Amino acid sequence: MISENIKRLNEKIEEICLKNGRIRSDLRLIAVSKTQTLDIIKQAYNAGLKDFGENKAQELRDKSESITGDFFWHFIGHLQSNKVKYVIKSAEFIHSVDSIKLADEINKKAESVSKIQNVLLEINTSSEASKFGLRNEKEIFETAQFCSQSKNLNLVGLMTMAPFTDDKSIIRNCFINLRKLKEKLNNSGFAIKELSMGMTNDYDIAIEEGSTMLRIGTAIFGERDYN
Repeated sequence: MISENIKRLNEKIEEICLKNGRIRSDLRLIAVSKTQTLDIIKQAYNAGLKDFGENKAQELRDKSESITGDFFWHFIGHLQSNKVKYVIKSAEFIHSVDSIKLADEINKKAESVSKIQNVLLEINTSSEASKFGLRNEKEIFETAQFCSQSKNLNLVGLMTMAPFTDDKSIIRNCFINLRKLKEKLNNSGFAIKELSMGMTNDYDIAIEEGSTMLRIGTAIFGERDYN
């Protein structure tokens, strides 16, 4: 089932890329593997996936100690400063930097293991109180500046989550805002390449608006059982 889901998903992504003049190889497909067993993750890996995203620090630590291979772990959930120690060794990318305090802790922990950590700033483009992420432009620029000046951080991108809604114009505006913010930052001297946006319900719009990292769970693994 998983291999069929991945094949179907890749075909859809390829089709959207062709329609929008995008190159498929410019997009990373990150399988959101939270709550999935090691066996399920191995099935996805054997079906060709190379990027896996986890939302919880200890879960990432435990899984990364149990599975090794030619693939990349992404930490995509909210990260508290005191949990950085659990993700720093295995996370190729941390998508959810939402404060200078967190960036500082990641920098320190990365230095302690002699690592340059790839990070993305999490941006709250929907203004939803329930969502984490930087909102204020001054704060965004200050955090970006801090990351770029930290010797063990490599600021590579921006991440956002659109609201779960049927109104595609709301979703699209969130993604447009992130793309415009990337352009604004790069016009100010940053070198941001990645836009981490798009999940199972809205990845088509995300691709149309320039996403380079899709974070997809349900379309790969099916509906989650949280019991």
